[in-house]
Amino acid sequence: MINPDRITTTTCPYCGVGCTLQLHVKDDFIFKVTSPFDSPVNHGNLCVKGRFGYDFIYHPKRTLTPLVRRYLLEGKPKPEGREQVFAVSTDGSSISNSLISNLWDWVETDWDTALNITADKLTEIYKRDGSDAMAVYCCAKATNEDNYLLQKMYRALFRTNNVDHCTRLCHAGSVVALQLAVGSSAMSNTASQVIQNDVFIVTGSNTSENHPIIALQMKDAVQKYGAKMIVIDPRRIDLVNMAEMWLPLKPGTNVPVFSAMAHVIVKEELINWEFVKSRTEGFDDFVESLEKFTPEYAEEISGVPAEDIRKAARLYATAKNGAIYWGMGISQLSHGTASAMALIHLAFLAGHIGREGTGLNPLRGQNNVQGASDMGAMPFHYPGYMRVDNPDNRAKWEKTWNIEAGGLSLKLGLTTTEILSHAHEGGVRALYIMGENPMMSEPNLNVTRHHMEQLEFIVSQDIFINESGAYADVFLPATPFAEKDGTFSNTDRRVQRVRAAQPPRGDSRPDWQIICDLALRLESKLSVATAKWTYANPEEILREMGSVNSDYAGITYDRIDKVGLIYPVPDLNHPGTPTLFKESFPRGRGKFHQLDYVPVREEADDEYPFILTTGRLLEHWHGGTMTRNSALNEAYPEARVEIHPADAEIHGIRNGDPVKIQSRRGEVFVRATVTEKTSVGVVFLPWHFHEAAANLLTNDALDPQALIPEFKACAVQVFPARQSDLANPDVVVQRGRY
Repeated sequence: MINPDRITTTTCPYCGVGCTLQLHVKDDFIFKVTSPFDSPVNHGNLCVKGRFGYDFIYHPKRTLTPLVRRYLLEGKPKPEGREQVFAVSTDGSSISNSLISNLWDWVETDWDTALNITADKLTEIYKRDGSDAMAVYCCAKATNEDNYLLQKMYRALFRTNNVDHCTRLCHAGSVVALQLAVGSSAMSNTASQVIQNDVFIVTGSNTSENHPIIALQMKDAVQKYGAKMIVIDPRRIDLVNMAEMWLPLKPGTNVPVFSAMAHVIVKEELINWEFVKSRTEGFDDFVESLEKFTPEYAEEISGVPAEDIRKAARLYATAKNGAIYWGMGISQLSHGTASAMALIHLAFLAGHIGREGTGLNPLRGQNNVQGASDMGAMPFHYPGYMRVDNPDNRAKWEKTWNIEAGGLSLKLGLTTTEILSHAHEGGVRALYIMGENPMMSEPNLNVTRHHMEQLEFIVSQDIFINESGAYADVFLPATPFAEKDGTFSNTDRRVQRVRAAQPPRGDSRPDWQIICDLALRLESKLSVATAKWTYANPEEILREMGSVNSDYAGITYDRIDKVGLIYPVPDLNHPGTPTLFKESFPRGRGKFHQLDYVPVREEADDEYPFILTTGRLLEHWHGGTMTRNSALNEAYPEARVEIHPADAEIHGIRNGDPVKIQSRRGEVFVRATVTEKTSVGVVFLPWHFHEAAANLLTNDALDPQALIPEFKACAVQVFPARQSDLANPDVVVQRGRY
């Protein structure tokens, strides 16, 4: 038995649950992870990622030294392409492909060189093309302090709101719907309150694989406390096995099903009139718009039997404490905002909001996607969801950041998807990427690749050179969660400590230190003196942000040392706010909205007879940068497509066969898993595997309100792979074509 030199308590770097970890360290090496039983988040439980998924820290592929491309060091023009046979040098003569390759080589360098080159290029582009040419991706895996500083740097120094992160690609539909309906975008309650539910809905969330510890609490609610669970999902997920009801709707038919449930609540007079009359507005127009959403109409569209819709509606509406938990199966659609809004309507009608054991609870996918949003890593909001186009908000941040009156921009910035589509002459020219991986996370990756190639200058600040970092001109090596201090804010809105268990490996640095060092250089080159960029520790950063954002005003590192605090925490004596909206909503009254059914942008047809839906696996996470550089990759080493036995028989596909999945945008080769976990006509592909990148296939159609892509539904064909395909040296099973 190994006796640790020390045990460091910190927060898990994976999903939004925010489990407490204890890192056991010997000789500056983490050899074991446990969790304390008194953790209010996970009570000593950990999933496979939290317990075993930490060894990516020591992977030999991790980049530990600043890197720049050779052409930057040699002062030569950036080569026009990596795959072309010839290019033209500065003197007009042709140069060989080998020289192009050499110019693209990474060269290890020191921090001063890397940061000076970065500052020079960013300053050059900004002075030449202005604020609109600058854009940044913040990071849902980084700390609150990291994200606050990066959005501050771009807003204060480059005067742009072209700031976003991956919330645009996961819960943007939920965020917009909640903002419109109640004026707040976070979970209204905590996940642990599920044991106080007597009925709860889980929809668009494979909770057992995406949020395993919350799924344990849901199972306890059913098995120990007698709650009734309604699962609404196209796939037969694990929770179906203990659900009171399963409504297997077709992908993209959320609005008809949820609106039909609302129709039943209205027609059968199950409405909580006291709540509707005292806490909401827009009810009459909403009810008029419900007329067409009968259960029979919804059955015709969704495939869910009308009587099941009625039964589910009655269960939820008549519950003492009803709650709704949802994931990206709701938001990642071209009508994701409407899907989330239809769920909000159910809570309004039944009055299941504003009390413990109720609520509207979007389950956040990444460890700090909630915190990154809170920190202002979005194009429309400063920290605290303060609109950037409001002059009063602008004035508050100008004062905090020591910027002249009127200096910050009132122009709404570009979203994640818009930033890349604006990558062209006269548009975005420089992109700074902290910890994100658009070459895995964006839809329609062949188009994404084209956009990345149009950028003049790319900076990647990360721990590995991933699929997006391969396009970078400069790589700045950051530290992972176990080598930095700061805070994460989980899906419950609980702000928790992140602590360094060991020193940074190699020459890597914590993100906040990299940003501050770069910002000081930029200030010098831009001849401005604005915001503070020298901090003794990350807590100073959080306190600066909390001086303006009242939700975090009462949060100090001492106060969150043990179990964290759930914001809003408006002052230093406030205990936190586990349950929101007890008396009112931030916008005053909750607002009903009229909805229409809009089909997915690409329905199945004779040429592409299947609907593809994508998602995550228990063993992996996000674009795979961490888990696929971990021993977890051995547990699930390859992508597989799930197909229903009836469909497999028709198409001559057996379990384990290599198949080609083709959409109108691309194709990938994988092996098939024949299973009743999916529905007839629906296939499922996880998106963690660059060899078979699901987003080569997905549709880049956007929700017009949230600008989130339609990851959850696109039309595909599935063929048995031909021998000629497999004999092609450019094709291996589970490898996508880039």
